Amino acid sequence: MRRRLAVASAVSAAAVWGAGVLAVPGAAGAWSVPTAHGAVPAASSWGRAVAVPGLRALNEGRHAVVRSVSCGSAGNCAAGGNYRDRLGHGQGFVVSEKNGRWSRAIKVPGLATLNRGEQSRVVSVSCGSAGNCAAGGYYRDRSRDYQSFVVNERNGVWRRAIEVPGLGALNTAGKGEVSSVSCASAGNCAAVGYYGVRLGTRGFVVSERNGRWGRAIAVPGLATLTAGGWSEATSVSCASGRYCAVGGHYGFQGQNPVRGFVASEQNGVWGKAIEVPGLGALNTGGLGGVHSVSCASAGNCAAVGAYADSHGRRQGFVVSEQNGVWGRAIEVPGLGALNKGRRGAGTSSVSCASAGNCAAVGGYVDGQGHAQGFVVSEQNGVWGRAFEVPGLGALNTGGVARVVSVSCASAENCAAVGGYVDGQGHAQGFVVSERHGVWHRAINVPGLRALNTGGDAGVGSVSCASPWTCAAGGYYAKRFGHLHYQGFVSRS
Repeated sequence: MRRRLAVASAVSAAAVWGAGVLAVPGAAGAWSVPTAHGAVPAASSWGRAVAVPGLRALNEGRHAVVRSVSCGSAGNCAAGGNYRDRLGHGQGFVVSEKNGRWSRAIKVPGLATLNRGEQSRVVSVSCGSAGNCAAGGYYRDRSRDYQSFVVNERNGVWRRAIEVPGLGALNTAGKGEVSSVSCASAGNCAAVGYYGVRLGTRGFVVSERNGRWGRAIAVPGLATLTAGGWSEATSVSCASGRYCAVGGHYGFQGQNPVRGFVASEQNGVWGKAIEVPGLGALNTGGLGGVHSVSCASAGNCAAVGAYADSHGRRQGFVVSEQNGVWGRAIEVPGLGALNKGRRGAGTSSVSCASAGNCAAVGGYVDGQGHAQGFVVSEQNGVWGRAFEVPGLGALNTGGVARVVSVSCASAENCAAVGGYVDGQGHAQGFVVSERHGVWHRAINVPGLRALNTGGDAGVGSVSCASPWTCAAGGYYAKRFGHLHYQGFVSRS
């Protein structure tokens, strides 16, 4: 679904945006753009970053971040994240854009009643159409157990948050979270995540039909794969109200190997999870997992993630589903030539505009131990070679960068975002756009450096509703003796 953020959350297993600080494993390489791309043009126009309206008044604890953005149509988007109130309690917020104008951020309605343990967060947002969105995340109940919630926006009004139906009975160890939400149309969404059991966690899926959430179920087949081990569902994408795909990772009790899985919903029925075909042969180091899934149409999806090779070096993979059949995972073409550092690479996010036409992003480590960001495109079902994000090397003088989110409105018209460290050791945020198959040079988010007086900023989420009409969100730090973290939004 191209309207939704391809990676449902700004947080992924490949890049951690925690506590306001961009912590990026892996590192950099020499900038190399295939000659097929020709000269790299100047960056396309992005508007200035602005503080999320109304968030400062909520954020009395001075720690806020936008974690997810989704656009139902051009100029009609939603964003969500978290902040701290005056008592230092974590709270979740949502904010909506209508006709190009952002309203004031609000605490998620009804979440305070659930959040008696004083810790909540919106992790993922997805919009099926203008003013009709869904969000999910977690909260801590009065027993201080972590539980999962969903909340809907209908006709521009956010309703009350509810605990994911049926999940309380499953979550016997109090470790619940919604990791990803995807809406194919208004009132027709899916959410995935995990819940706790005595010996670990289990991945779950839950579907919304015509505005009503059903009961959560364990991802079918995962128990067989894990043989009593643990699992987490990390990403979901819905091409229609009755066709979605989910990806994640699982492991075996008392053993180290971590593997990636995918599962598909067809005609409203979830099929059994399978290990990503071919990933086992790549993942000889035993650290594989799916970070992001995107479906362009029913039965035509892509998934990306990371694995460890026989030398223990992390690598990135892509795998495609065509006509309902998942192909074999392959190492991202060309990434091995870039990825010289032992800490390795990973693919963070994928977005598919149409069947066989996708873009994926991530990071790698060059021979000098510097973290860099890459992009790779699929055209007509064939993945091209990965290359360093144009212009990012010039920004990334601190040697730590990664691309964490990508969104494609149409084939060869995409946008990607992430973070890097400048020569002064300050974390900054960037955006980069693709037009007609040509990736422009990465630029600082206009206006973000002026906001980021504390030297700690990043962009974690992007969503494009139409070609070159996108929205992005993240965080920045203000320095008033101590760092004060605030959330921002920007649009192209």
